[in-house]
Amino acid sequence: MCLARIRAFFYAIWFLLSVVWVVVAMSLSKKTQCKSRRIWAKAQRFFIRYEIEVEGEFDPQAQMVIMNHQSILDIVVLEEIYPANICWIAKKQIADLPVIGKIITLPKMIQVDRENPRDLVRIVREVKERVSEGRVIAMFPEGTRRRGDKLLKFQSGAKAIVSKLGLKVQPVVLVGTKEILNSHDFTLKKGDIKIICLDPIDTSDPNWLENARELMQNTLDQNTKR
Repeated sequence: MCLARIRAFFYAIWFLLSVVWVVVAMSLSKKTQCKSRRIWAKAQRFFIRYEIEVEGEFDPQAQMVIMNHQSILDIVVLEEIYPANICWIAKKQIADLPVIGKIITLPKMIQVDRENPRDLVRIVREVKERVSEGRVIAMFPEGTRRRGDKLLKFQSGAKAIVSKLGLKVQPVVLVGTKEILNSHDFTLKKGDIKIICLDPIDTSDPNWLENARELMQNTLDQNTKR
């Protein structure tokens, strides 16, 4: 445990420095922002030393990807391997942070202000704009990272956006990221990450978000070591 925490300490320093680098890179060239983010994500894997296994395929027609959330590595891993330019839906509090917030604002990620329930109109408009630009919306419907093995209740934001725009949604399950980088325990270990691409969900069903959660939970249970 002590070694894992020492590794986490040095990684925290590395992570902050790498964020500064990618912010500078994105500032210098808007055209290569996606490439800069991908290089940044690969650099995280080089430092931590983890392997990625992908089961299934990312649907090239998907316009939104929803995932479980257990570690900051969830974001890093998807940035590295997803074949399209991702647009994350992220907390406004992150975007407001000095320097680090630029990783949200420069590539025009979509910010969510949880304290403003009327913000949905702006979010839907920005999602429509990003999708029209060929970007894929990525979000964690749990809304925050969880500590246990059970998914948190999915927030209604994804359903509201999809009902307005009719987006094609693909659920993706991430396994193993928390075991490698655990921010709650402040530990960092080597390990393997599995990404399971599920079939796109039928969003014509009014309970599609609940169905997606159940499917993702079952998949997570089947692939989690006890």
